[in-house]
Amino acid sequence: MALMKFNSPSTHDRRFSDIMDEFFNEAIATRRRTFVPSIDVSETDNQYQIDVEIPGMNKDDINLNVENNMLTISGERTFEQEEDGKQYHKKENRYGSFSRSFRLPENIDSESVDANYENGLLHITVDKSEEKVKKKIEIK
Repeated sequence: MALMKFNSPSTHDRRFSDIMDEFFNEAIATRRRTFVPSIDVSETDNQYQIDVEIPGMNKDDINLNVENNMLTISGERTFEQEEDGKQYHKKENRYGSFSRSFRLPENIDSESVDANYENGLLHITVDKSEEKVKKKIEIK
């Protein structure tokens, strides 16, 4: 087997700024194919509340499932370029499919999961099961 020399552009022949531009452009291109919505989880005495920021989506494009106390939120935010001749110079919005899963505590009522989507915010509530909620026992 004969060895052949690989002729690639030498790092010495390129400017440092060109190398950095190539590195960051590849990182940004990879990041654009993924979309991870921001999520806030809070708790009251009677329920758990989950707020998911998903702007620019239709509620029909969002999936919400509960199975074995695992809550999964998934969907896909697509970019549809409808205007011919339009050239983007900067695009910072994220697009792509996403899936977020959370293990819910044992003290929930899985039949009580309720979701409302309005103005790009998915608001999910899960009631606590009354028989599983910790109760303070008064010491006599």
